[in-house]
Amino acid sequence: QVQLVESGGGSVQAGGSLRLSCAASGSSYCMGWFRQATGKEREEVASINNHGNTHYADSVKGRFTISRDNAKNILQLQMNNLKPEDTAMYYCAADPLPSASCVGGYCYCSPRQDSYWGQGTQVTVSS
Repeated sequence: QVQLVESGGGSVQAGGSLRLSCAASGSSYCMGWFRQATGKEREEVASINNHGNTHYADSVKGRFTISRDNAKNILQLQMNNLKPEDTAMYYCAADPLPSASCVGGYCYCSPRQDSYWGQGTQVTVSS
C-alpha cells in the first residue's frame, strides 16, 4: 500500500505558476498527475517512470514539467503559464507495476486505473 499526499494547489491568475508536490510513502515504477474539472472526466496530465521518461497531455506540453525524486519518493508538477481551462482537482497517482507505451523507440508509462491515488489538491485559475 502506498499513501500519497498532494500539496501546492491554490488560486492564481491566468499566466501565473504553481508547483504541486506529492509525497509518497513508498516507491513506485510509474507516477503521474491527473486532473478532473467539474462535470468532466478525469484526464491524465503527465507521467514519469523511475527512469525519468516523461509523457504529457497535448494541452499542457511546453507549460507543465513533471519530475520525481526517487530517493525521497516525491513527485512534483511545475505548472507555468496557467490558463483558466487548467482549473481542476489535481490527483497524484502511483503505479508499482512496470508498464510501457512506446512511440518511435521512446517508452513512457501511464498509471493504471487501480493505481494508488491521493486525495487531490484544487487548482483554480482566473482570467
